[in-house]
Amino acid sequence: MADSPNCDLKSLSPLQLFERVTEQGEKVRALKAGKAPKDEIDAAVRMLLSLKLSYKTTTGQDYQAGLPPKDLLLINNGTTKEEDEDLVDPWNVQTSNAKGVDYDKLIVRFGSSKIDTDLINRIERATGQKPHHFLRRGIFFSHRDMDQVLDAYENKKSFYLYTGRGPSSQAMHVGHLIPFMFTKWLQEVFDVPLVIQLTDDEKYLWKDMTVEKAYEYAKENAKDIIACGFDINKTFIFSDLDYLGASPGFYKNIVKVQKHVTFNQVKGIFGFTDSDCIGKISFPAIQAAPSFSSSFPQIFNGKENIQCLIPCAIDQDPYFRMTRDVAPRIGQPKPALLHSVFFPALQGAQTKMSASDPNSSIFLTDTPKQIKTKINKHAFSGGRDTIEEHRKYGGNCDVDVSFMYLTFFLEDDDRLEQLKQAYTSGELLTGELKKVLIETMQPLVAAHQERRKQVTDEIVKQFMTPRKLAFEF
Repeated sequence: MADSPNCDLKSLSPLQLFERVTEQGEKVRALKAGKAPKDEIDAAVRMLLSLKLSYKTTTGQDYQAGLPPKDLLLINNGTTKEEDEDLVDPWNVQTSNAKGVDYDKLIVRFGSSKIDTDLINRIERATGQKPHHFLRRGIFFSHRDMDQVLDAYENKKSFYLYTGRGPSSQAMHVGHLIPFMFTKWLQEVFDVPLVIQLTDDEKYLWKDMTVEKAYEYAKENAKDIIACGFDINKTFIFSDLDYLGASPGFYKNIVKVQKHVTFNQVKGIFGFTDSDCIGKISFPAIQAAPSFSSSFPQIFNGKENIQCLIPCAIDQDPYFRMTRDVAPRIGQPKPALLHSVFFPALQGAQTKMSASDPNSSIFLTDTPKQIKTKINKHAFSGGRDTIEEHRKYGGNCDVDVSFMYLTFFLEDDDRLEQLKQAYTSGELLTGELKKVLIETMQPLVAAHQERRKQVTDEIVKQFMTPRKLAFEF
């Protein structure tokens, strides 16, 4: 990190300042470990003290490693500094805005970077493929260090993908497909291996279910994930309950992370309280471990410096902010991330969907009739109260859930734009827009169901067997 004059620090957000302090601390440790000249170490220490002072002046808080500024943290009891701020954490998403979460504010609050046109164009140049419509439409909107991943890739240094699923029910809904659809595309265009974590241990700790039921859900969800079309030769799917006991490398990384994160820090990051079970408090280290290639010696031939790229919804970012803080201290590269927006509930974008509410979503087990009924009955409309008003004033695509769903699943850009213009002008009625969504979702879900029928228990076992993948680093 280049030493910057103090005047440059005034333009940084609290979280950016926090990351600068963290990076400078790593630099000081590296200089000392490398026995650098004393004047160089002294200059780096002075810069570190200056950064810490700027951080305290800006936030009113002393810098604590691994604990970002409190006013930026959204914890699971909903406490925020600003009452009208969106609530976003790994378990809750709430906003008072019918348009959904303000993602530009979230980028600032979380300290990530916006996926802009330049980055999308660079991905296209690197892969030689048209960018996925999730990128073109801003569904994946934020990143951490994707530019570094591309730097390495362009220099013939590969990486691996890591994403996951918390198996809380037997049936997944269409919103669960979003990270897997995008991850499949990334795997194909970059031609890289992939690990998929099924956090059945997390669901046992958080939900009212047995260990056996959590593991059963994991295997059932694996069938839906496999049905997305992943390459069996380059994909390893694992259950935490199963893999943790079979991989010393995985457990060693968990312990390393646990040693470098305090109880105070996880309380601050995740909002845990003294009444939470100790399993919850230690779980973040388990989700962090797949970010490091040494957790999978059978895949990476024991190499510990392979870069990891994690596509996920942005509510999972607190886990990986913690991971990125710890990584340099345990000699591992920081994982890079690509963040997606939330898939809205049928009832509106104020919350994300819940697998426990059958009417909040379209499930991958739904029949064509159920899909039609749910959309017609429950999909929140941006239309007017009467046909006459709608024809005169038009509909609001920003809050209309049917249009939101089409931005995810209708791949034709021109068709989507035509629908937007027709609905906004009042030419297209709400019922007609819902009909388009029904005609889009029914064949999509039916095709998924057909692919899932082909996924046998034996195929699941092959995906979930620790093994060497068809890739050389």
